Amino acid sequence: MFTLHEIEEIHSRVKSGADFPRYIQELTEVGIISYSIYVNDGHADYHGKDNFHIASDAKHATLLIAENGDIERLKHALAIHQQGQTNYMTFCKHSAAAGVQRWTVDIAQMLCTYYDKNGKIMLLEHIPTI
Repeated sequence: MFTLHEIEEIHSRVKSGADFPRYIQELTEVGIISYSIYVNDGHADYHGKDNFHIASDAKHATLLIAENGDIERLKHALAIHQQGQTNYMTFCKHSAAAGVQRWTVDIAQMLCTYYDKNGKIMLLEHIPTI
């Protein structure tokens, strides 16, 4: 199965949201079927076949997640990130300010779901393919 080292190597090639479709393709190639990113500290839970699971350590200083989700603010943050105008850390900060607690990527369904602090879905986004 996959390792955190493999995932970090793949992630190191991502410069902006414009690279996301390629990133998803490479994760699929190593066997990841879904993952969740926790905005407050950047740690991730990765899932593969046969209930394989690994979690990363925190990736950045703790971010304060806004109490109330702001879907329009999230949509704006996503739009500029996908255009390559922001890097990953800036997107995390914008997501926290919009009230995103985590996002989950389902690679089989090619969906990314953003959740607020109460576990309520804020936005469901289809992942573009290359």
